[in-house]
Amino acid sequence: MFQYSCLNPIAEIGLRNFSADYEKTDHLEEADAVLVRSAKMHDMELPDKLVAVARAGAGVNNIPLELCAEHGIVVFNTPGANANGVKELVLAGMLLASRDIVGGVEWVKSQEDNPEVGKLAEKQKKKFAGCEISGKKLGIIGLGAIGQLVANAATHLGMDVYGYDPYISVDAAWNLSRTIHHIQDVNDIYSDCDYITIHVPLLESTKGMISRDAISLMKEGVVILNFARDTLVDEAALVEALRSGKVKKYVTDFANPTVAGVPGTLITPHLGASTEEAEDNCAIMAVKEIRDYLENGNIKNSVNYPNCDMGMCSAEGRIAINHRNIVNMISQFTKVIGEAGVNISDMTNKSKANYAYTLIDLESPANEDMVKALEAIDGVLRVRIVK
Repeated sequence: MFQYSCLNPIAEIGLRNFSADYEKTDHLEEADAVLVRSAKMHDMELPDKLVAVARAGAGVNNIPLELCAEHGIVVFNTPGANANGVKELVLAGMLLASRDIVGGVEWVKSQEDNPEVGKLAEKQKKKFAGCEISGKKLGIIGLGAIGQLVANAATHLGMDVYGYDPYISVDAAWNLSRTIHHIQDVNDIYSDCDYITIHVPLLESTKGMISRDAISLMKEGVVILNFARDTLVDEAALVEALRSGKVKKYVTDFANPTVAGVPGTLITPHLGASTEEAEDNCAIMAVKEIRDYLENGNIKNSVNYPNCDMGMCSAEGRIAINHRNIVNMISQFTKVIGEAGVNISDMTNKSKANYAYTLIDLESPANEDMVKALEAIDGVLRVRIVK
């Protein structure tokens, strides 16, 4: 029997994908796996029993990835599961920024007691008219699950779309419309585009990438959209650019004291992935990832360990080893297993940065003595009997 715990409310449609072999617990120390959305885990004590954390969403800033890796805990996310919800909000943001719809709505509300509101509206509407997005240049920084959906949708709205992503995957490239211009230098996005939307993960290399210098390269009256992470943008510089008119609108999903209430901002309260459909999709994917890892030892969509898939185990035994990515590990594993008198029927080893993962199928069931011998190898972080 496996036990799991939810640190945030997780959509029931996802939790129903757990079989009768799983039991929900409210006690973290009892859990083999944890499902989480926004709960901050950095100050939590990680129990010895915990082997998997699944983030029902894409961002994992609330999870201590390195600490989890050192404890042999695989952290999953659910890339693409919420992409459509975010895409639709980005498109809404562009439309709201191009026409002063919010200002117009607020003006009408302010005239609720005016019997001449209809007649007066005809005189006032020019203040809120704005422009169309068809024919405008849209620059997309990051062509992952969300960026590619935004790109394709924008082409259908008549926009001239430019995409920048030096690390674009083959699958993402195949999914992009052939009308999208692939840009090699992000500065070309900054200097040429009327609308710029950013869809990259928050890393040391991307933090503050929409900088004062980047903004200085942009067109007068540019619209910047940020539905990825607020710290990707130097918001102090951004506020200055809004006040000078360099930036027409800043549309973001991240409310904070720097930008809240600043003229020219359109700020939503982190709504991007908050649709019912997105929450359902994330929950379903997270549960599937946990089950495949606990039951088969397979890893898909991990952010701190390599992906690894050996399918369902048809051998007599299977062991999973989380370890550091250092030399001579495989030979030590096979030596221990050989000394136990057990043959290996299949094996795979994958690495990701400082960490690695090895799955080994055995012709005889694994035993605790073998596990203890493997755990004693320097660099091994966790050994788990899968079957």
